[in-house]
Amino acid sequence: MNAIERGVQAVIFGSRWLAAPFIFGLIIGLAGLLYKFVVKLVEFVLHLKDVPNSEALVSVLSLVDLSLTANLILIVICSSYENFIRQLNPAEHPDMPNGLIRIGFSLLKQKLLGSIVAIAAVHVLEWFMDIDHYADTVTLAWLIGTMMAFAVVMLVVATADRVSDAGAHKDH
Repeated sequence: MNAIERGVQAVIFGSRWLAAPFIFGLIIGLAGLLYKFVVKLVEFVLHLKDVPNSEALVSVLSLVDLSLTANLILIVICSSYENFIRQLNPAEHPDMPNGLIRIGFSLLKQKLLGSIVAIAAVHVLEWFMDIDHYADTVTLAWLIGTMMAFAVVMLVVATADRVSDAGAHKDH
């Protein structure tokens, strides 16, 4: 291999580090989400005695929604780092959960879509629990339709991945 080829490869291979600022941006976003979670949690605890059960449930669902979103961001951060920047050695990080490392693109798609469906379901349930304040059935129908669309996409992607994995194993 000549020097020009090595130089081109070095630039291409080194360009993966351009993704690092995006990952840091997601980490900052995760910290911002933590702030929102703590604010909502404090508000929830301070007003718990005075709110009806239905409002308490909506508040808890809001906390669940923030938690699911934070988990989704964490999966993207860790898998992006490992897949595109640098592989992690589990021996160097014995306390790292298995769900954050060795996530291939297929599994990442399924985890992302699963998280999005769960977040959408929480939004639908949150909206439904507070339906007394919202009499707009069209909005509820759109929320349910969107959630169902994500669920169908998730099933199609999972099926396609399973079929392609079965084909790949048959070839070997």
